[in-house]
Amino acid sequence: MSAAAFFDLDRTLLPRASGPTLSQALREVGVLSESRIPGEGLLFGIFDLIGETRPSMLLAKQGVRFSKGWDAELVAKAGEIASSRLVDEVLPYARTEMEMHRREGRELVIATTSPDDLVRPLAEALGFDDIVATRYARTDGVFEGSVDGHYVWGKGKLAAVQEWAEVHGVDMAESYAYSDSWYDLPLLKAVGRPVAVNPDPRLAVAAAARRWPVRHFDSPEGVPQFAGIEPQRALAMLARPELAPYARFDFAGLKHIPEQGPAIIAANHRSYFDVYALGAVLSKRGRLARFLSKREMFDAPLVGSMVTAFGAIPVDRGSGSDEPLVAAAKALDAGEVVVILPQGTIPRGKAFFDPQMTGRPGVVRLQHMTGAPIVPISLWGTEHVWPRSARVPNMFSIVNPPKIRVRVGEALWLPDGIGLADGTELVMSSIFDLHPAEGKVAHDPTPEELARTFPPGRGEGGESGDRS
Repeated sequence: MSAAAFFDLDRTLLPRASGPTLSQALREVGVLSESRIPGEGLLFGIFDLIGETRPSMLLAKQGVRFSKGWDAELVAKAGEIASSRLVDEVLPYARTEMEMHRREGRELVIATTSPDDLVRPLAEALGFDDIVATRYARTDGVFEGSVDGHYVWGKGKLAAVQEWAEVHGVDMAESYAYSDSWYDLPLLKAVGRPVAVNPDPRLAVAAAARRWPVRHFDSPEGVPQFAGIEPQRALAMLARPELAPYARFDFAGLKHIPEQGPAIIAANHRSYFDVYALGAVLSKRGRLARFLSKREMFDAPLVGSMVTAFGAIPVDRGSGSDEPLVAAAKALDAGEVVVILPQGTIPRGKAFFDPQMTGRPGVVRLQHMTGAPIVPISLWGTEHVWPRSARVPNMFSIVNPPKIRVRVGEALWLPDGIGLADGTELVMSSIFDLHPAEGKVAHDPTPEELARTFPPGRGEGGESGDRS
């Protein structure tokens, strides 16, 4: 027997209810009148916030009778219209999950309470193999105002899916089911691999009790959300220059960071404050990012949980593992921004003042894997806010704050067939070209300047490589 992956639609594949879009399409083809049901917007708003409720779903079930007299061809046309609008709303990590199941040979099925005629065009546009949806009875192409078969909700959804699985030779014990709703608990319990997606409060409790995986298809696996908000998005509001009076930011070239779609940010590394500076420049373009960070950060108490919550990608330096790049490629495939600091660590000693930067090839390998553009960024002056020798940033230089210079260059698409070494050199040269004049010439540092490039209490001590 084969296996399948069953996906709920609203608040699972989509971030919200599809109802408003479906209703608008029905109005446009003349099936529904232009007048709206009192409280319709409020009901959909409540659904978007907390998911399905029994009263709202019973009301929807009773609403089937209002379809009496609808022209089936016009309803199908409305489904095409709605599909063209909803297809771009499908959440990014839902798409990567779907692709994973395709690669592994599972049937892809949408299981939804929504009418079959309205949802089937969307399923076809997304490449699903089939749908299990509520079918409306009809005679001579006219809806009768009743359901043909199961009303696909709660136990009715389970029954409809089980019948589909029996007909198609699908083993439920080997199948997946994804849903946000407590009322899909019967279906989730019936498959071998249930996944709670953006779960409503009761499903969240049930999933925790059963140790089911919990996902949010607008962020990578393992990144938690609170009230539907990813921690990084909440804290992005704090990564704003006006909230850092101890630093004076000078941005240029922001237009080169795409407002949507994948991008690989490649920046030089001078300070622990680089992360804040990059967050500030990305926030100006309305983007979040996944940072590649050394594994030690994830293993540290408290800090590790925070880094994980922000969706960072762990890197085991020196292990040669491809796992970080695979995770980064998955984020790029989902349309996200990935940040790599090719130097790997902050240079120490005299290497910090050497204008010739040495990079690692991960950024080039990542573009080879994904085809995403590389956006070079030059950071200068961040070390004056948080030198490596300090355990915390200097947040008291408010009267005369140091200048943080951030320059964003044009996106790079490396030539086909370019090797890792040549590609890395091209990336590092692009960053170098964005540096100020003082960053392009050698500098003979004072002992005090040298000391600021080493971790606290370490001094020069014979350690000057690129280890941290």
